[in-house]
Amino acid sequence: MNADPSFTLHDLRVEVVAPEGARIYCGAKVGDYFELRGEMLHLPEGQGFSIYSLGALLPLLAAKQRPTDANDWMSTDAEVACPDPNCPSRFRITRMGLRTFRHADTTAVVHPSNESS
Repeated sequence: MNADPSFTLHDLRVEVVAPEGARIYCGAKVGDYFELRGEMLHLPEGQGFSIYSLGALLPLLAAKQRPTDANDWMSTDAEVACPDPNCPSRFRITRMGLRTFRHADTTAVVHPSNESS
């Protein structure tokens, strides 16, 4: 068992991109973004983000935060289509710095390596 109780996650930035002059239907503007730091979502003051767009992104964000093999598509594919089939926008997910967490700080479940026999 690993004696080090820490693990790392990538901070993420998710930014709206679209072809120049495209009409965006999801309420976003090119350049709108949010950042995911650990489990906390941060939006710039005064900016919103569609819950439908967020719903399409959420299943991917936890996976994108974790280290992946260089050949895994999660390591290379960075853009997610808007869930509105008529909206040409995409959401570009960029891995930023790494953040370190400790198991005991993130869950009440005792790690198996700390259980007494």
